[in-house]
Amino acid sequence: MSRTEAPPLPEPLRVPVADSHTHLDMQDGTVEEGLARAAAVNVTTVVQVGCDVAGSRWAAETAAAHPNVHAAVALHPNEAPRIVHGDPEGRSRQGVRQGGGTAALHEALAEIDALAALDHVRGVGETGLDRFRTGPEGMAAQEESFRAHIEIAKRHGKALVIHDREAHADVLRILADAGAPERTVFHCYSGDADMARICADAGYFMSFAGNVTFKNAQPLRDVLAVAPTELVLVETDAPFLTPAPYRGRPNAPYLVPVTLRAMAEVKGLDEDTLAEAVADNTARAFDY
Repeated sequence: MSRTEAPPLPEPLRVPVADSHTHLDMQDGTVEEGLARAAAVNVTTVVQVGCDVAGSRWAAETAAAHPNVHAAVALHPNEAPRIVHGDPEGRSRQGVRQGGGTAALHEALAEIDALAALDHVRGVGETGLDRFRTGPEGMAAQEESFRAHIEIAKRHGKALVIHDREAHADVLRILADAGAPERTVFHCYSGDADMARICADAGYFMSFAGNVTFKNAQPLRDVLAVAPTELVLVETDAPFLTPAPYRGRPNAPYLVPVTLRAMAEVKGLDEDTLAEAVADNTARAFDY
């Protein structure tokens, strides 16, 4: 089996659900093809997430053109330091870039702010902190960007979508300090059970991706087991984090049923019950 070959369509869900976090612009095929494959297995709604200014514009345009697509717009935590300090190795899709300083960051944030005002943009994200790809020299830019996104989300009444990689304590600290928006989503939740209790007490949504199915992900399954069902979402983060047994092959929204079924097993719920809860939670989280 080729690593580049798309996995087969799973058995359709009986209850329609949403993919709460996907990147259609990084997937093969057209948007229409991706949405049709998803709809064939009863994944009827997707949240398309932007990671930079161009991707956020694309997300907003795509949501405007498709009623079952909702957009989230932001500068990814790793994008902020690249804007400020440059990207000599060309790690993002823009390739090699010169740094533009804080003036360039503020200019990019102003673009995100303008997009966040649009009605079909339902979220501000993915934003947050990433200690994995960004070293100490980029953290000030990351934190400034994160705080600006929190403010944008609150001002426009949009959900805040958080990317938290190896930065749990600092993400929680900044949320508490700045005041989290009414609806906050931890995308691809990666904290432990203690953090899940803090999130639950604060009413933060926790979204689980295909990595919850990985053999080495027992700690994550332990978290899912204790996370309140009314705060749980499902996502693909496609084309990344393809669920087992297809790990390493291209991911897409149509694979949500694979992850949702694994999640239902962990929570001791039947798949329809969890699908209903997740569908309701996603609509509440993104206010659609």
